[in-house]
Amino acid sequence: MTRYFLIILITFLLSNQSLAKNINIQENISLIFKCELEKKIIKNSDYNYQVFLAKDLDKKELNKFEIESLQPDTLHIKGLSSFLSAVKLDVKVVNKDVVLFKRVDKGSSYSESGIIDRKTGELVHEVTKNIKSENSEKDITFYSCSKLREKV
Repeated sequence: MTRYFLIILITFLLSNQSLAKNINIQENISLIFKCELEKKIIKNSDYNYQVFLAKDLDKKELNKFEIESLQPDTLHIKGLSSFLSAVKLDVKVVNKDVVLFKRVDKGSSYSESGIIDRKTGELVHEVTKNIKSENSEKDITFYSCSKLREKV
């Protein structure tokens, strides 16, 4: 459990650090992962950061989660959500340890972000709805991923 909170803390720290420099692609990579759902934390009008384990949820895995980056500023994320796959990301950070990404819609009312530890395969995916509202909603999903293919 402490490990997950550490990952969330690192995500927020990297997000804040990367806002000053939204694009920091240090490596050309092509990765494909298979990810198993571990748990999901939901914050909305019904739940206040309630934790649901994988066995309690319908969605169980990501069969093909792809990351491709090219220096100096190209990052493509496929398989996590159509929102992240559709267009350019706002925040793109790729280094030897992590891949961090974020996209906010044009109205700044919806965002998705994620971070994956390239060594351990831990993936955190956060979806925020109604950002500007007092009743914003969050879904934070944790996955354990294994590499199917890596080409550096």
